Amino acid sequence: MTRPPRWELFGDLNVKATPDAPIGAMTWFGIGGRADLLIRPHDEASLVTLVARCSETGVPIRILGKGANLLVDDDGVDGVVLLLSDEVFRSHRFNRRGEIERMHAGAGADIFTTVNELSRQGLSGMEQMTGIPGSLGGAIRMNAGGSYGCIADCLETVQCCTMNGELLSYHRSELEFSYRQSNLPECIILSATFNLEPSDPVAVRKRVLEIMAAKRASQPMADKSAGCTFRNPLDSDGVRVAAGRLIDSAGLKGLSDGAATVSTQHANFITTRPDANARQVRRLMNEVQKRVLDHHGIQLVPEVVVWERTGGSSG
Repeated sequence: MTRPPRWELFGDLNVKATPDAPIGAMTWFGIGGRADLLIRPHDEASLVTLVARCSETGVPIRILGKGANLLVDDDGVDGVVLLLSDEVFRSHRFNRRGEIERMHAGAGADIFTTVNELSRQGLSGMEQMTGIPGSLGGAIRMNAGGSYGCIADCLETVQCCTMNGELLSYHRSELEFSYRQSNLPECIILSATFNLEPSDPVAVRKRVLEIMAAKRASQPMADKSAGCTFRNPLDSDGVRVAAGRLIDSAGLKGLSDGAATVSTQHANFITTRPDANARQVRRLMNEVQKRVLDHHGIQLVPEVVVWERTGGSSG
């Protein structure tokens, strides 16, 4: 482990700091290395001050949400990893009769929990996020979604902290979202508001259960994985095609590297056994990319983000 950042960065702040934290085990893969320093801020002011200090001193910052779509290198990561798990960053506030805003939620809020709470509140508009892993902040950053829609469909405003420690707010009209992308600048998303519609709680819950049943039938939701491994690419005609279909037709279902395997249920999922490591997953991802390129002439782009030490190779 390299020397962690100076105590002066956070010693006077309202945070919990954990050196040599096992963040790989906190991801959906459940594998990978440790963070030199994991910091859990207990309030927004402490987070903003810490971010500004890291910027001034050149200390790298990473944001750990729910650990979905993330693979931590076996050698771990340096700098500061921020965990927005305190209640202030996970809470929901509802305004069922509001003119615009129906829900305000922290970036650390779990998507599963949020969708279920909305069904109890009788608020419709986020059912498309059913079964999608992760936190709201991470979902907004990458415009997460699937065949039923994406999170930008109901987004109203985003509140964030720039990497210099400045607080900003963006309205949906100022932002551009496309497939797995947004034009949000480099920042830490703190919270967001969502434009939802009052509805019958029973009807909302029924829709959530229908979507969940469809996903369970087609995806390895009981296995260890990070969700979809690759983005759906564009073919030579500019039409977006399913990455899983390309991987399947290249004959790669069941392909393994050690304890990492291309799912036989859905080819765009890489699943892991408890004895897997990040190197195996990375090699398997590279092999899938190579064979799909050879077979289809299409370069797959990972949806899973790989964290590693500053200056390391992401190959």
